[in-house]
Amino acid sequence: MVSTFALPPKGLPGLSRLPEFIACGILGCEEGAVYIKNDDGGRLFLSEPVWGGYLAHWLGRRVRVHRLPQRDYENGALILLLAPDEPAPPPPYIILYYNERLPGYLSSLFGHIAINVDSRVFNFSEKPYENEEMSVDEYLYRPALGEFSSHPESLTFNLDDAQRPYYYKFGRRFMRTIHALYIEGLDTTRLTELLRTEIEVIHQTPVDPRFPHKYRDFRFFRRNCTTIIRDALRQAGLTEVSGFLPRELFINTAYQVSRPRRQENFKVCASRMEQLKVPEQAYCRPCPILNPMNRLRLRHLSRIPGAHSILEC
Repeated sequence: MVSTFALPPKGLPGLSRLPEFIACGILGCEEGAVYIKNDDGGRLFLSEPVWGGYLAHWLGRRVRVHRLPQRDYENGALILLLAPDEPAPPPPYIILYYNERLPGYLSSLFGHIAINVDSRVFNFSEKPYENEEMSVDEYLYRPALGEFSSHPESLTFNLDDAQRPYYYKFGRRFMRTIHALYIEGLDTTRLTELLRTEIEVIHQTPVDPRFPHKYRDFRFFRRNCTTIIRDALRQAGLTEVSGFLPRELFINTAYQVSRPRRQENFKVCASRMEQLKVPEQAYCRPCPILNPMNRLRLRHLSRIPGAHSILEC
């Protein structure tokens, strides 16, 4: 089964267009030749490069294949995006993605958070090009090729060459361990509208010429990836959620929706997606908990199926 996603409105800044779904089958490799074996036994994409990270983790598994509009810098070919062929849950739902921190990056000390609303992922960042609406496959499984990769020398983002930017934003499953909080019971139509408006506002904000690669109005305490999602959740019905750091919001939201007086309104489940290790990325690290109240709230989360992902993160 292949997940389908609703197309975003045309002309809205910052929304990635959907990658083109082109095939589904078993990822195989024989004598150095990589291919996708379809249901008819045919071998597809024998002449097209496939990122080695996919082979390391999914060889022999069923995958779905998308063709991205971006090109591989090494050979000029359009990039293939592969993802495990797993069905998406039926809407309406949201999934909070708390990403552990990247090693060696001070700005990543507290990790990162994004939100999946009915199979569309909204990501916010101080870097304008990372403020995106995208498919789940793009967020989790982009290959470390072309503009998605890190610069070969600095091993991070580099925008010095406008023709060959290195945005360092390949699939987050390959960059970090991700903790997922699944929630049913929110107004996802309203939440989608709020988050799309935030994307539009960010991309329409004039650039500060002193810091051209940063979102001008980003603020650590009151306008960051966490507070934008937090405020949208509040307006969509979760009025009590709090926190301005990724892990704090993740724990607080889990606690709020699992409290006895709220349980009848929400269906909640937590899971943990371990980092898929690739040579392009070192292992991630856990983030500290700064709010002592959230340490206490962790004690109440054992009632959530799969809550070990929250208790251990």
